[in-house]
Amino acid sequence: MPFSIDSEGKIQTIKRTGQDILETIKKEKLIFVDLHFTDVPGKLQHTTVPARTIDTTSFETGIPKLDGSSIRGFTSISESDMILKPDPSTFVVIPWSNEDHKYGRVFCDVFWGFGQGRLSRDPRGVAQRAEAHLKSFGFDISYWGPELEFFVFDKVTWDTSTPYKSQGYSIESEEAAWAPTGTSYPIRFKEGYFPAPPQDTLMDLRNEVVKLLEQNFGILCDAHHHEVSTAGQGEINMRYDSLTNMADNVQTLKYVVKNVAHQRGKVATFMPKPIFMDNASGMHVHQSLWKDGTNTFYDPDDQYAELSQIGRYYGGGLMEHSRALACIIAPTTNSYKRLVPGFEAPVYIAWSRRNRSANVRVPIYEKGPASSAAKRLEFRCPDPTANPYLAFPAMLAAGLDGIKKKVDIGNPVDENIYLLSPERRGELGIKELPKDLGEAADELESDQEFLKPLLGSDVIDIMIENARAQHLEVSMRPHPHEFYLYFDV
Repeated sequence: MPFSIDSEGKIQTIKRTGQDILETIKKEKLIFVDLHFTDVPGKLQHTTVPARTIDTTSFETGIPKLDGSSIRGFTSISESDMILKPDPSTFVVIPWSNEDHKYGRVFCDVFWGFGQGRLSRDPRGVAQRAEAHLKSFGFDISYWGPELEFFVFDKVTWDTSTPYKSQGYSIESEEAAWAPTGTSYPIRFKEGYFPAPPQDTLMDLRNEVVKLLEQNFGILCDAHHHEVSTAGQGEINMRYDSLTNMADNVQTLKYVVKNVAHQRGKVATFMPKPIFMDNASGMHVHQSLWKDGTNTFYDPDDQYAELSQIGRYYGGGLMEHSRALACIIAPTTNSYKRLVPGFEAPVYIAWSRRNRSANVRVPIYEKGPASSAAKRLEFRCPDPTANPYLAFPAMLAAGLDGIKKKVDIGNPVDENIYLLSPERRGELGIKELPKDLGEAADELESDQEFLKPLLGSDVIDIMIENARAQHLEVSMRPHPHEFYLYFDV
């Protein structure tokens, strides 16, 4: 839900009704309204209607404009008529739209046609169910703070259409370690963290994205910076928010980043690992549970990390189900090119406070009651290809299962796990994440009961089916590097 900042610098939530939107449409002289929703794999979809067709019934009963059989994961061709019901709290005027066809954007919930209720596979509906489920556990709200990393390139090309002639891809960036020198300062591999302009060529682009997010979309941001990788890797941190709101915000951030890059003649990607031998893009997700205005993860008496027993059980659940969660929070074959040792990605299932080689971390920047609101767990496995409407509920389900079953989080691991021998990792009981998407699908199939109350069996089945299909599609194709390795055998 959008925010504003009042004259005293305080954050105020903006609540909008359907009537408010109708007045905005008239005041801003909008010509169109863009209806946004998300398919099961997580891709943002849209359809556009003339603004004159929007009235109060549009927000009450919805707009019959969707063939669900053409949307990945929704339904079959025999039951395709669906309705999009706009959520007025998400309506914004798109700042870059041309005055001749000025338009607004609104997120929609997906319903069956003919009054048959909510589509159970609508990812936004899964997120909303998760928030209701949380209350049944006695908590009031959960807060989420994902850190989205991404690349902005000058140009990307690839050719896979002629498998018997040539296959390959090309990435161009003035920041790249392989870029021609003379007019720029290329960034060496793994040395892209926090360089100042002019070496960081994308500061102004990120400034524009954050300005748009705050001033036009009502999404507050805490910081942005260049990330570790060469060739235009960046990160934007949004202020924490409740589950569904933050999932909306993730989709909005990706939408704005891609459009701003496009307007500047560049291209943005949230693909985790586009560059060989350099760091990939993750989406570390910070999370906490609150009750009666109090952060239940905070305990001033815990000497190690000021983490409460509830927080430890929640973290135990995340660790217990990490291998199954992988299929949802790292849902592409490319995700597992990120999840390898040596590039700051979490390969091992363990927890710690400062240690970034563990997949569950407790940030300890501050200490004491004054920082109790900031106490949270950071789950480091997700990447930005994950569908946030499914990934956040999946993590919540794992954490709540840990609380329900009082799963022991075990002892923290403060050593660099990447440097430990297999024998030492075995002594410490440290397991690994799946090696590829096929293995992740197997793990989800065997460990899914904790997810069913939130995601439902049909969504889980779709995720497993999609994962296996993608894994097969990539694994069955000869790779160009295999010719280098094996042609002379």
